[in-house]
Amino acid sequence: MKTVITYGTFDLLHVGHVNILKRAKALGDYLIVGISTDDFNAIKHKQAFYSFRDRKKILEAIRYVDKVIPEKNWGQKIKDIRKYGVDVFVMGDDWKGKFDDLKKYCEVVYLSRTPNISTTSIKNNLKYHE
Repeated sequence: MKTVITYGTFDLLHVGHVNILKRAKALGDYLIVGISTDDFNAIKHKQAFYSFRDRKKILEAIRYVDKVIPEKNWGQKIKDIRKYGVDVFVMGDDWKGKFDDLKKYCEVVYLSRTPNISTTSIKNNLKYHE
Protein backbone atom coordinates (compact mmCIF):
# COMPACT_ATOMS: atom_id res chain seq x y z
CA MET A 1 0.00 0.00 0.00
CA LYS A 2 1.32 3.44 -0.98
CA THR A 3 0.62 6.13 1.63
CA VAL A 4 0.34 9.84 0.78
CA ILE A 5 0.23 12.76 3.21
CA THR A 6 -0.59 16.43 2.81
CA TYR A 7 -1.13 19.33 5.18
CA GLY A 8 -3.15 22.52 5.30
CA THR A 9 -5.71 24.59 7.12
CA PHE A 10 -8.54 23.60 4.76
CA ASP A 11 -10.81 26.44 5.84
CA LEU A 12 -13.80 27.45 3.71
CA LEU A 13 -13.52 24.27 1.65
CA HIS A 14 -13.62 25.00 -2.08
CA VAL A 15 -13.02 23.28 -5.41
CA GLY A 16 -9.28 23.96 -5.22
CA HIS A 17 -9.11 21.94 -2.00
CA VAL A 18 -11.11 19.11 -3.55
CA ASN A 19 -8.85 19.11 -6.63
CA ILE A 20 -5.64 18.86 -4.62
CA LEU A 21 -7.08 16.11 -2.40
CA LYS A 22 -8.23 14.14 -5.44
CA ARG A 23 -4.84 14.51 -7.14
CA ALA A 24 -2.97 13.63 -3.94
CA LYS A 25 -5.07 10.48 -3.49
CA ALA A 26 -4.32 9.49 -7.10
CA LEU A 27 -0.61 9.29 -6.15
CA GLY A 28 -1.23 6.38 -3.81
CA ASP A 29 -3.72 4.11 -2.06
CA TYR A 30 -4.20 5.85 1.29
CA LEU A 31 -4.40 9.63 1.88
CA ILE A 32 -3.66 11.20 5.25
CA VAL A 33 -4.48 14.89 5.70
CA GLY A 34 -2.89 16.88 8.48
CA ILE A 35 -4.96 19.93 9.31
CA SER A 36 -3.64 22.84 11.31
CA THR A 37 -5.08 23.07 14.80
CA ASP A 38 -6.52 26.37 15.98
CA ASP A 39 -3.49 26.86 18.25
CA PHE A 40 -1.06 26.21 15.38
CA ASN A 41 -2.97 28.64 13.17
CA ALA A 42 -2.58 31.28 15.89
CA ILE A 43 1.20 30.72 15.84
CA LYS A 44 1.11 31.19 12.04
CA HIS A 45 -1.01 34.37 12.48
CA LYS A 46 -3.88 32.74 10.60
CA GLN A 47 -7.45 32.61 11.75
CA ALA A 48 -9.78 30.02 10.28
CA PHE A 49 -13.47 30.67 9.95
CA TYR A 50 -14.27 27.10 11.02
CA SER A 51 -12.86 25.47 14.14
CA PHE A 52 -10.39 22.60 13.93
CA ARG A 53 -13.14 20.22 14.99
CA ASP A 54 -15.46 21.35 12.18
CA ARG A 55 -12.72 21.38 9.53
CA LYS A 56 -11.77 17.85 10.58
CA LYS A 57 -15.37 16.68 10.28
CA ILE A 58 -15.69 18.25 6.82
CA LEU A 59 -12.48 16.61 5.56
CA GLU A 60 -13.47 13.23 6.96
CA ALA A 61 -16.58 13.40 4.76
CA ILE A 62 -14.54 13.71 1.55
CA ARG A 63 -14.19 10.39 -0.24
CA TYR A 64 -10.54 10.92 -1.19
CA VAL A 65 -9.46 11.32 2.45
CA ASP A 66 -8.73 8.17 4.47
CA LYS A 67 -7.44 9.70 7.70
CA VAL A 68 -7.33 13.19 9.22
CA ILE A 69 -4.71 14.09 11.83
CA PRO A 70 -4.02 17.33 13.71
CA GLU A 71 -1.02 19.40 12.68
CA LYS A 72 0.24 21.03 15.86
CA ASN A 73 3.61 22.44 14.75
CA TRP A 74 5.99 22.81 11.81
CA GLY A 75 8.32 20.11 13.09
CA GLN A 76 5.94 17.17 13.23
CA LYS A 77 6.09 16.26 9.53
CA ILE A 78 9.12 13.96 9.84
CA LYS A 79 7.51 12.19 12.82
CA ASP A 80 4.28 11.74 10.86
CA ILE A 81 6.13 10.42 7.80
CA ARG A 82 7.85 7.81 9.96
CA LYS A 83 4.81 6.98 12.11
CA TYR A 84 2.48 6.36 9.16
CA GLY A 85 5.05 4.90 6.72
CA VAL A 86 4.45 7.71 4.23
CA ASP A 87 5.70 7.19 0.68
CA VAL A 88 4.67 10.54 -0.84
CA PHE A 89 4.48 14.00 0.74
CA VAL A 90 2.26 16.41 -1.23
CA MET A 91 1.82 20.18 -1.05
CA GLY A 92 0.57 22.88 -3.39
CA ASP A 93 3.18 24.44 -5.64
CA ASP A 94 2.97 27.69 -3.71
CA TRP A 95 5.21 25.80 -1.23
CA LYS A 96 7.64 24.63 -3.96
CA GLY A 97 11.09 23.96 -2.52
CA LYS A 98 10.06 24.60 1.10
CA PHE A 99 9.85 20.90 2.00
CA ASP A 100 12.67 19.48 -0.12
CA ASP A 101 14.46 18.43 3.09
CA LEU A 102 11.81 15.70 3.42
CA LYS A 103 13.12 13.99 0.27
CA LYS A 104 15.45 11.90 2.43
CA TYR A 105 12.34 10.30 4.00
CA CYS A 106 9.91 10.02 1.07
CA GLU A 107 9.04 11.38 -2.36
CA VAL A 108 8.04 15.07 -2.29
CA VAL A 109 5.51 16.31 -4.85
CA TYR A 110 4.30 19.88 -5.37
CA LEU A 111 0.96 20.01 -7.19
CA SER A 112 -0.20 23.03 -9.16
CA ARG A 113 -3.03 24.96 -7.59
CA THR A 114 -6.44 25.44 -9.18
CA PRO A 115 -6.33 28.82 -10.97
CA ASN A 116 -8.38 31.75 -9.65
CA ILE A 117 -9.48 30.16 -6.37
CA SER A 118 -8.13 30.42 -2.85
CA THR A 119 -9.50 30.75 0.65
CA THR A 120 -7.93 34.21 0.86
CA SER A 121 -9.71 35.35 -2.31
CA ILE A 122 -13.02 33.98 -0.99
CA LYS A 123 -12.56 35.84 2.32
CA ASN A 124 -11.68 39.05 0.47
CA ASN A 125 -14.72 38.72 -1.80
CA LEU A 126 -16.98 38.15 1.20
CA LYS A 127 -15.60 41.31 2.86
CA TYR A 128 -16.22 43.24 -0.37
CA HIS A 129 -19.88 42.16 -0.41
CA GLU A 130 -20.61 43.11 3.20
